[in-house]
Formats: sequence, C-alpha cells, structure tokens
Amino acid sequence: MSGPRRIGILGGMGPEATVELMSRLIAATPARDDFDHIPLLVDMNPQVPSRIARLIEGRGADPGPVLAQMACGLEQAGVAALAMPCNTAHHYAPVIRAAVTIPFIDMVERSAALAVARAGQGTQIGILGSPALRQIGIFDAALARHGASAAYPTDQPALLEAIRQIKAAGPSAAAAATLGAAAADLAGRGAGVQLVACTEFSLIAHAAAEQADTLDTLDVLVGAIVEFALGPDHVRTKVKMTASAIT
Repeated sequence: MSGPRRIGILGGMGPEATVELMSRLIAATPARDDFDHIPLLVDMNPQVPSRIARLIEGRGADPGPVLAQMACGLEQAGVAALAMPCNTAHHYAPVIRAAVTIPFIDMVERSAALAVARAGQGTQIGILGSPALRQIGIFDAALARHGASAAYPTDQPALLEAIRQIKAAGPSAAAAATLGAAAADLAGRGAGVQLVACTEFSLIAHAAAEQADTLDTLDVLVGAIVEFALGPDHVRTKVKMTASAIT
C-alpha cells in the first residue's frame, strides 16, 4: 500500500521557521491516521552561511555549495522533491536545481503567482521580508513574469532588525509592531495585496494581516507540498502549481 510521496526539507534558515513549516503541514494534511501524513526528511542545518551577510553585507561564505550538498544528501536518501522555507535562500535555487535530478518546489514563484491572481495584473504587490529580497530582485522577477511589480516598505533597516530579533529571541510585540507598520506603509502607497516574504515574519504574520490583504509564503509552500505529495485533489485551497514552481 503506497502513501504520500516523501519530501526533503532544506531547513535551519531559521530553525523556528522550519519547525513552523512542519507544524502547518501537519495541520494542512487531510489525514485520518499516521499513515496519511506526508513523510519528511529534514536537514535542519542552522550552519548554512548567512544569506544576509553574503547578499547585503558582501562578506562571509557562499551558502550555495552548502545548500547544494544538503540537496544531494536528501536526494540520495530517497525524497521525491525538495522544499526550502526561506525566501532569501531562493536566490540559490538555480544552484540547488543544478545539483539534483528531483523537483524543487519554488516558494517564491508560486507565491508571486498567487498574489497576482488575487490582486490582478498591472498591480503592485507588497513584499514584507529581508532587505536582501529587494537587492537580489527575486520577487521583482517572479512578479514580472505574472504581469505585476513589487513594492517594498520604506524602512528596510527596521525590518532587518526585526528579523534579527526574532532569530535571537523568538517572536515579540516589538517585531510585530515593526511588521504592522511596514504593512500599513505599503497599504498607504497602494499595495493592497502583500506577501509575508520572510519565514521569521510568518511567526508574526497576524500583524501584517491587520493592515492589509496578505498571503504568507510559508502557507503557500505548505499548500504546494501537500499538492505534490498527495495530489491536487487533497489541497484545501486549490491553486495549481505552475511548471516553473516545481522544477
């Protein structure tokens, strides 16, 4: 008797966000017993070199080879696809894809598609995440493929500080206030639909949802994993993955 397909998780960026992904995945799976849940192999590696240091500050080791090695290990262990609950680390998705022969479920591409489906083409989608996202432009490129553009909060340093606070001490009222202010700023500039595009911010996503119509990229990834592992008929929010989101 076959069960769901096994998924490999490139985790540890950060650890709490990875655990949150697993928790939400359990909640989103229509299971009647243990057997029905999605089997995971999780490489929880908090020692992946800092994406912020590399991409924003221009220092430190390259995360790409470490992520590629993790991906290879998971493929060799028998997973059917890979997923990674870190938006900024999707900058290294081409390196990961080149290292394996199995699909990589692209959280950024799928989130962009869903946001544009909700807001409409020709709109601006708010991006609530690390300042590195603006610098590397992965959401700009993904949204452009779907006919929209990205808008970013004015106070980028405040968002970076909030991310660092969450990584150091967990979710806090101060970090939530920062995220809420950023969402309000974007809404005031016309970005009515916004992506919670940092999985640290997924832990305080309610603060953004109080200010705007938000999509949490971590929830998007959960839906994509369920769809891949179980098939589209088992997804509670049914939005098909584009081919570019699962390659």
